[in-house]
Amino acid sequence: MKIAVISPNINNLQEMGRILGTCSHSATLVEGGKSRMRIVAEQEEPDLMLVEGMCCDPAELAQVEYVTTHHPSIAVILLCASHTPEFLINSMRAGVREVLPSPVTPAALEAAVGRIAAKRIGGRSKVLGRILAFMPCKGGSGATFLATNLGCQLAESKSVLLIDLNLQFGEALSFVHDGDPASTLADVAHDISRLDATFLAASTVKVAPNYSILAAPEDPSQAMELKPEHIDAILNLAVTQYDFILLDAGRILDTLTIKALDRADRIFPVLQAGLPYLRNTKKLLAIFRSLGYPANKVELIVNRFEKSGEIGIDRIRNSLGAVTLHTVPNSYKEVNASINHGDPMIEMARSNAVTKNLAAFALSLSPREEESRSLLGRLFRRA
Repeated sequence: MKIAVISPNINNLQEMGRILGTCSHSATLVEGGKSRMRIVAEQEEPDLMLVEGMCCDPAELAQVEYVTTHHPSIAVILLCASHTPEFLINSMRAGVREVLPSPVTPAALEAAVGRIAAKRIGGRSKVLGRILAFMPCKGGSGATFLATNLGCQLAESKSVLLIDLNLQFGEALSFVHDGDPASTLADVAHDISRLDATFLAASTVKVAPNYSILAAPEDPSQAMELKPEHIDAILNLAVTQYDFILLDAGRILDTLTIKALDRADRIFPVLQAGLPYLRNTKKLLAIFRSLGYPANKVELIVNRFEKSGEIGIDRIRNSLGAVTLHTVPNSYKEVNASINHGDPMIEMARSNAVTKNLAAFALSLSPREEESRSLLGRLFRRA
């Protein structure tokens, strides 16, 4: 296990390093106080952080809370010469795993580290959720419809969280639900220090037993409060709680959107078979290349595709190059009715071609179905 030890006392620091070394742990020793926690977490990315020198001042826990919020995979143990019951409670609320006396005895240190190591081994079997980003290449592409309705399909067997990242004009919730959100993405960012699984779940709208949506801010001015690190913290937690995290991104490629796309396992730009869409898609693909995204991270979805249309698959390929393409058939009347009623296609028109297409898409994305891709390819056309 990779451990970072922070202490202002060089003698205690070296002694803890010696104890950890005898237990075959990799220990990085950092002389200093709690102010070093953030940089050590970001640079060393340890499994466990031991921090000595905290006192009973609750204000000191702000550094701890930042690390546990933004780096939830890092366990934190504090070593204190003295503490009060109130400090212990506040420490636990800040995400601290244990509080040990300082200086710590070898037996107490070995036991605490052993407990953390055992929990990590026990938790390794849990697979982290996959992050899928949907982004329109041009207004009216249908990215929000596809993201929200794919979420409904995935939620038939998986747990799904959709995050509406269209901060100025987001309306993903209205595509599958007719209510207003009690909380939004901006509310979570405003109280990011409270972020845990319970707070995240309470901030979403549960549109189905396995499907939740974290809505975009209702007031566009609230979007100004959101920062890339907020998105990072939310995604760090979300992948531990949901099988799939769907991101409904807007067309603006700002630092916040790029942070989200960086974290995505797969990006699905959505276009239609028209020249304006192709021109915008070429620009977007060029931006993705400049960001260093590998080719297999990006898969295009051609929405409302008609085989008899003026622009076919061959022309799209000639224009965009060697890209992976998915197609979704055109069913304007039924899709428009679904959007206007705020009801997902799976409920309104289960036998519709678009519904079946998205059902096959969901199955192709599900890890338990990966061996069946050749069969599913007949249902969800890969051009």
